[in-house]
Amino acid sequence: MVLALHLSYWQVSALRSVGILAAVLLPAGTFVYLFLFKMVSFMQSRLGPMEAGPFGSMQLLAEVGKFLQKEDIVPERADRKLFKFAPYLVVGTVLLVYLAVPFGPDMWFANLNGGVFYLLAVSSISALGVLIAGWSSANKYALIGGLRAAGQLIAYELPMVLAVIGVVIQAGTMNLAGIVAAQAGGSIFGFDGIGNPYAITQIVGLCIFLVAVQAELGQTPFDMPIAESELVTGYITDYSGLRFMMFFIVEFASAGAFAAVAATLFLGGWTVPAAWADLNSNWFNVIGPIIMLTKMLLIGGLIFFVRFTFPRFREDQLQRLAWTVLIPISLLNILATTVLKVAF
Repeated sequence: MVLALHLSYWQVSALRSVGILAAVLLPAGTFVYLFLFKMVSFMQSRLGPMEAGPFGSMQLLAEVGKFLQKEDIVPERADRKLFKFAPYLVVGTVLLVYLAVPFGPDMWFANLNGGVFYLLAVSSISALGVLIAGWSSANKYALIGGLRAAGQLIAYELPMVLAVIGVVIQAGTMNLAGIVAAQAGGSIFGFDGIGNPYAITQIVGLCIFLVAVQAELGQTPFDMPIAESELVTGYITDYSGLRFMMFFIVEFASAGAFAAVAATLFLGGWTVPAAWADLNSNWFNVIGPIIMLTKMLLIGGLIFFVRFTFPRFREDQLQRLAWTVLIPISLLNILATTVLKVAF
């Protein structure tokens, strides 16, 4: 017997909205606990939070409760509407990124033929939110932080796009489900035991992508927009309460979103090699998200390891790395991928 459940359009839309919120908040909370609370504590030979819940597992909820109780302050000379709107714009960007990421054979919110183009387009919207936050605060520190963030995001958007082009050329499609299937069902020199994860054949593109992600997130060594020793905390200096919490959460939610994109483009996403199992089985709608989350944690661990290890760049070093190193290397990677695609 097969039980078919027919839902109306508004019910499907509501379920998808709840699913996107879960896809955003669960990885974000996991990243905060594992990496911000525990991994950095281990690296610094300390325990980290231990009081709220078992091994400090409820510390994030305690932090959220603390921020919700704080007064929401708007500076007297600020543009009130834009000041209040900026955090929601940045959060909305993360929600839109998850919209096109597949988590199983039928576990996707929108199966877009131009999925890669869509992801790269919406991920750049956050620069507008950051710039609006910095300008609307009527604070020189916040404005400088916003301008730094906008310049940084623009500079590293190009190498990120160029790094992904190699994947598109090799897969022959911009559909994310198609890219996942190409990696799972592919082979390397006739050997299909591990499929064809582009982390191997596009290792240069993956490295460039991860460096660009670090800059897009504004994390060390690219944390100039919120450098405490220079700008207090940059564009979020005047935010408090719920809106400050939104900027805090979106930092980790964005790390999860970029980790999901990297896992999809370079690690095969929710799949295992096709030689291991039938990927069309409904079981992969259950275990696919778990596989995806595992790969996201691997990439996220690398992102936060870099954050807690390296010192901050100067602004000129940041721009020089993007324009004179990453972009030329990514162009060479595209050329090499194109030649090898035609030859083989």
